[in-house]
Amino acid sequence: MEQHKAIMDEGVLDPESTVLAIFPSPMMYAGPTEVQWHAKARMSTGANFYIVGRDPAGMPHPDPPKRDIYEPTHGGKVLGMAPGLTQLEIIPFKVAAYDMKAKAMAFFDPHRKEDFDFISGTRMRGLARAGELPPDGFMAPKAWTVLANYYQSLTAK
Repeated sequence: MEQHKAIMDEGVLDPESTVLAIFPSPMMYAGPTEVQWHAKARMSTGANFYIVGRDPAGMPHPDPPKRDIYEPTHGGKVLGMAPGLTQLEIIPFKVAAYDMKAKAMAFFDPHRKEDFDFISGTRMRGLARAGELPPDGFMAPKAWTVLANYYQSLTAK
């Protein structure tokens, strides 16, 4: 919550038109059932739009080579076929990465793939724990401070 408040303080999100609320819904099912549950649950609370991203829950395939069970657009395909979602607009998630030339987050352009750095959550948490700064433009500075303080507090315990 503190991190979301920080990005509103920095103007990344407009505090006048942003609703910050908690929707506690742990990932329990994984796969196609999971993506339908999250969409329908939000629709029943009044959502009109649902952004669906990568493969549902990032489930790893048990057999080599290392890969996920579902391909990246699987969640959107499932929701497109799911009954009872006609009033919910399904918006496909676009892949974003750190654009090293623009020094900002941007939608990935496969024609300029060498210009992009995919900073994973694992790498980001490692930087935060170590007290290192991410590249300029990766995250709003106040939001990074909140994140870094949290991960450094875990290390101190």
